[in-house]
Amino acid sequence: MYKRIVVLALAILPILGFSKEGMWLPFLVEQLAIDDMRSMGFKLSAEDIYSVNNSSLKDAVVHFGGGCTGEMISDKGLLLTNHHCGYGQIQYHSTVENDFLTNGFWAMSQDEELANPGLTATFIVRMEDVTELIFAETADLEGEELSNKIKENIEKVGKEAIEETHYEYVIKPFYNGNHYYMFVTETYKDVRLVGAPPSSIGKFGFDTDNWVWPRHTGDFSIFRIYADKDNKPAEYSKDNVPYKPKYSFPISLNEVKEGDFTLLYGFPGRTQEYLTSHAVDYTLNSGNPAKITMRDASLAIINKAMAESDKVRIQYAAKQSRISNSYKKWIGESKGLKRLDAIKTKQLFEEIFAEVVAQKPETQKLYGDLLNQYNKLYQDNNKFVLGRELFIELYYYGPEIFRFANDFNKYVDSYLDDEITEELKLKSSEVLKPRINSFFKDYNAEVDQQLFAELTRLYVQLVDPTLMPKFKALVDEKYNGDYAAYAEKTFKKSIFDNRVDISDFVYNPSKPKAKKLSKDPIFVLVNELLTQYRDLIAPAYSTFSDNLDILEKDYLKAMMELMPDEKRYYPDANSTLRVAYGKVEGYEPKDGAYYHFYTTLDGVAEKYIPGDREYDVPEKLMELYFSKDYGQYGYGDKMPVCFIASNHSTGGNSGSPVLDANGNLKGLNFDRCWEGTMSDIMFDPDRCRNIMVDLNYVLFIIDKFAGAKHLVDEMKLVKSN
Repeated sequence: MYKRIVVLALAILPILGFSKEGMWLPFLVEQLAIDDMRSMGFKLSAEDIYSVNNSSLKDAVVHFGGGCTGEMISDKGLLLTNHHCGYGQIQYHSTVENDFLTNGFWAMSQDEELANPGLTATFIVRMEDVTELIFAETADLEGEELSNKIKENIEKVGKEAIEETHYEYVIKPFYNGNHYYMFVTETYKDVRLVGAPPSSIGKFGFDTDNWVWPRHTGDFSIFRIYADKDNKPAEYSKDNVPYKPKYSFPISLNEVKEGDFTLLYGFPGRTQEYLTSHAVDYTLNSGNPAKITMRDASLAIINKAMAESDKVRIQYAAKQSRISNSYKKWIGESKGLKRLDAIKTKQLFEEIFAEVVAQKPETQKLYGDLLNQYNKLYQDNNKFVLGRELFIELYYYGPEIFRFANDFNKYVDSYLDDEITEELKLKSSEVLKPRINSFFKDYNAEVDQQLFAELTRLYVQLVDPTLMPKFKALVDEKYNGDYAAYAEKTFKKSIFDNRVDISDFVYNPSKPKAKKLSKDPIFVLVNELLTQYRDLIAPAYSTFSDNLDILEKDYLKAMMELMPDEKRYYPDANSTLRVAYGKVEGYEPKDGAYYHFYTTLDGVAEKYIPGDREYDVPEKLMELYFSKDYGQYGYGDKMPVCFIASNHSTGGNSGSPVLDANGNLKGLNFDRCWEGTMSDIMFDPDRCRNIMVDLNYVLFIIDKFAGAKHLVDEMKLVKSN
């Protein structure tokens, strides 16, 4: 028994972490986390964090664009988020002649603020546990019948919740499908760009410093939400007025101290803390290596082209960032999992789980075969899981011309079908007109051809032989395995990379043109790829995923029932509103080294390389540095830039407010330390740190650098003795 207890401690200690681990639902903080938070220095109540009847901290937190977090910082609708979260909008408004990416953008009046079609800002109105309602009348159901009944109940509960309102609802599974919670939301659709520093500040350090500490990046941008005259959501209109939020965060000017309490409030995207060893093995030895290989090739091509042309640099800025961010994260994640010996740690835990299950006949009957089923499921389906991930890398992150060509399927089908009316045929071509403009605005045929050649070659190299695409035989037979020659010939023969030709097909549509498009080599290739994916990979992956969902639900249910004292169970992140708490603290990245908890403008000056793509900064910033002209935002001759804390964060937390013990905004979350990126799977309290821009630096850049003090004047600044 003693040996078993020792093994148990060794097995689950790295998984448990300490009080700083976890992403907690705000409306459950009172029962699950508030006592621990107070013991660490938090001075507010659970009602201050989340309330339905009164304004609370939640009312200042925004789901920005569906993928990041933002926060309200004035009673006139000012919204703060990361520079990289607003990067797509900054790039959208940029041209070679008016390069906001390079020079920054500052609206000196509300009339100068820039509209962003399609950009949204969503608030949480309320949250509710609807588990019993969603599982109503499901006790005797399983499989497809169970799934359909749950969907039916979700729709019924959601519609009733928002009846006769302009609100929307989201109901999602938690704890691997053992619980369901509802989020009633309010979405604003007129969100305008107000300010952004130049990329030399907002992305200082670029790819080299991404995911790395020490960090000196002013990763912020400012938007404003607009509403109708009644403060309700409305489509863009010149008649709209600045939105008046229910709550906006006061901003603390106090100096950050080691040990300070920190509360992270945002929309974390996805974590998988309860994976078995089988899933971690796949991630570490199959999934991550393949994806890293594909993106390494993409980035080598894109980075070279961006360095050689300002036009390409602007065209591919957002795309490059989208590809590189996960790429570097996966590298760090794999290193972290290996350092924690994650597979063995999970296996040890599973041994103990099996022992606990075997103690009673009834639990052995229910859960005794779970781990064997996991093992068989992964052994039988690894090639389909990897095949899906490789397809995603090739189709969704590879050559843009693939996705562009696929947009023409309805056009081709309608014009080749004599039974389709002329009205529907014309409609199929009309919808393509704006797509042509958006595609060619940021498209470079030479870059795309190189991506085509290299990624198709790697796809063939990495995919299982039983899932081999048809184009491999073509390349082997006609091009002797030369993918560069294959790409060159394909692009030369294709219509899709020629704006003039493809525009003629759209603006002057006809059946002969549709027939010609149907035989275009890229159109044919894309449809072959999609067909192969839909026929060979998607069905097998769907079955795998459905079976995995059942196992994961039972596995976590068993853990929570049979091992209730081993862990404070928190639900995995799923892009819903969460709080995570910790404290300001440094860490040891490796043996013999220690990282301090904050950085200053001194570090920017140390890294500064005039003319360098990653480490150049504007001359004015250096002038302010040398003169120590920091205004009320510095501390003597020091200007803080970034700091780190032990909040559990992930993708989607970009732009999240980081609050002090009194609920004042002190940091703007934008990254994690590279040594802790495995926190999506396994949290390590010794090395997992989130990285934030100090709000003093944000205000300094707005006021002293940009001369936009009118924006600071909208905010409520606080400073305690």
